[in-house]
Amino acid sequence: MIQSIEVTGVDGTLQVPVDKVTPSRRPGAPTRRNLPALAALALAAFAVGGIVGSIADSGSEQTASEFAAAWQRGDLAAMHALLTPAARERYPRRAFDAAYSGAAATATATGRRVRAGAPSDERDGRQVVPVAVRTRLFGVVREDVELPISDEAVNWAPHLAFPGVAVDERLERRTQAPRRARILSADGKVLAQGPPGARTSPAGEVGSSIAGQMGESEDLQERAVLFARGFSTDTPVGISGLERALQRRLEGRPGGTLQAGGRVLARAKARAAKPVRSTIDTRLQGSAVTALAGRLGGIAVIDTRTGAIRALAGIAFSAPQPPGSTFKIVTTVAALEAGLVKPGDKFPVETRALIDGVEVENANGESCGGTFAQSFAHSCNSVFAPLGVKLGSKRLVAAAERFGWNEKPTLAGARASTLPKPKGIVSPLEVGASAIGQFKVLATPLQLASVAQTIAAKGVRLEPRLTTGEPPRRERVTSRAVASTVAELMVGVVGFGTGTAAAIPGVKVAGKTGTAELEDTRGPEADGETVSDPMNTDAWFTAFAPADRPQIAVAVLLVRNGSGGATAAPAARTVLATALGKG
Repeated sequence: MIQSIEVTGVDGTLQVPVDKVTPSRRPGAPTRRNLPALAALALAAFAVGGIVGSIADSGSEQTASEFAAAWQRGDLAAMHALLTPAARERYPRRAFDAAYSGAAATATATGRRVRAGAPSDERDGRQVVPVAVRTRLFGVVREDVELPISDEAVNWAPHLAFPGVAVDERLERRTQAPRRARILSADGKVLAQGPPGARTSPAGEVGSSIAGQMGESEDLQERAVLFARGFSTDTPVGISGLERALQRRLEGRPGGTLQAGGRVLARAKARAAKPVRSTIDTRLQGSAVTALAGRLGGIAVIDTRTGAIRALAGIAFSAPQPPGSTFKIVTTVAALEAGLVKPGDKFPVETRALIDGVEVENANGESCGGTFAQSFAHSCNSVFAPLGVKLGSKRLVAAAERFGWNEKPTLAGARASTLPKPKGIVSPLEVGASAIGQFKVLATPLQLASVAQTIAAKGVRLEPRLTTGEPPRRERVTSRAVASTVAELMVGVVGFGTGTAAAIPGVKVAGKTGTAELEDTRGPEADGETVSDPMNTDAWFTAFAPADRPQIAVAVLLVRNGSGGATAAPAARTVLATALGKG
């Protein structure tokens, strides 16, 4: 009599009890009545065996699945935690992360770039995971990754950082750079053309004054980004001017091969970019170069209606300097918004203001005051420094930041115009000095031209742009009423104040002078913003015209070149007259 039978499944043996066997039948043969029951028991036994086997095998599959899922979501910490102790010791997090970031840069992987499937097979004890990586140059690269699993952990090595790379292979890229695009002016003239190492400008001096230079980047981070875009790290790039500002638009898309050892995983053809039409007006660019007259400084010109940059000469966006009294436009906006002043308010006529026991003098110690409109026109420090103290650093900084200070420039190669945050402007003297564009306030001519554009556009700032066909980003900085009041105050500067040298017959010009003190500027003269030693000051002037129907805004900086009214205002007049057909 048989008490049980043994049924062997995928992994293991099951004892199955059965009924007694009758003498009339072959021993061990089941009756017809018992056959379905035994069949069910046999299937159950195999199922149990399969489950046992699955449980035994699922450890490595589960590890591979978890590793793949973490890879897909970009969780390198979770991936590293699944490594064997020996692998973690050989490849700590820093080396592990570097392997993946290096592979991504080599392949030009982009965004959420990895799609990793469930383990699909097992080869020689390795779990096969299908992986697809989206790249900038080579499209989607689909290959398998064979994960060696030991004791339910990944015995990782660097070749596993990219699909399709074998243990004795290295991921490499061979790059083919495209032809660099031409740079055109707004009217279609060629400002720069030719290969990176031999760019020329058919537009002559006007083109070369704005096109800029090319060379190998010395910025390690920029070189890394260049490599991640598919170029070799020593590829020449724009390092100044339009070549720098329009680099991404000019460089095109490189081609080449992505290789694992000697095997090609993917190919791509180089594609040159189309010619880039800039917003530069060669007529105004030439005028700005003429007005600069070889002096160290910068001139920026902006269309007040569109935000398009029409000219950039010298260090117009690359070397921030103390803006001096041109910053009083910002201070005035903040003070008007806070209700601290009106154009008709009267102030005492004084030569200086006393703040924290320190004398803040007017230019050359001149007497200055009267109505606020007169004080603005004659740029009275004795009025504006105390007004800044009354305003406070929070309101002053907030207004400046609305105009674009402390903002990362959208123009490649441009330097930010900055001032300290409120906590960095502590004492009354620091606040007063900041209100007149001194202390640690810095600005570029492009920034001051943007300020003039904002006032001209009734308080709406148009983000300065260098290429055509793009709608400008618009931001309201102040109310129409405040902007209109400031515009009238600026008209007074050119009409009867420190900026009369910018006057153009038949055109109402709105402007503001600035003379940024670099050292002691006190001297015997007392004629407006004239200073005794021109080498001790930066000269500034910013303006727009016509004041009643604005078209163009300009800002001029002349480094260590006297007062704004004496040297910068005439330079601005030259450019404005050209823009308005009055030159």
